[in-house]
Amino acid sequence: MSKLLNYYEAIEKASADMLCAARDGNWDHVIKLEGACVLLISQLKNAARNTALSSEESQLKSRIMRRVLVNDAEIRHLAEPWLEDLDEMIHQSQRKTLH
Repeated sequence: MSKLLNYYEAIEKASADMLCAARDGNWDHVIKLEGACVLLISQLKNAARNTALSSEESQLKSRIMRRVLVNDAEIRHLAEPWLEDLDEMIHQSQRKTLH
């Protein structure tokens, strides 16, 4: 397996871990893992400049990326109530400040 696919698999693992943390409501851990994903993506971009994937590897990459996107969509769905609560807290704080 190529080094590039190792990066894709590491990103997929991190996204799966993020999903587990989101399901548990552990948003601090989700944010920590998101930082790890950003680093992996940066490393992947650098490695991809000098390496091409075979046709078979490209198909595997596509399957991995679809799973990452599914994880991301579920994380966003789980985060919506939390983000709405945060937005409400901010608005309440602003109202208190203005009065």
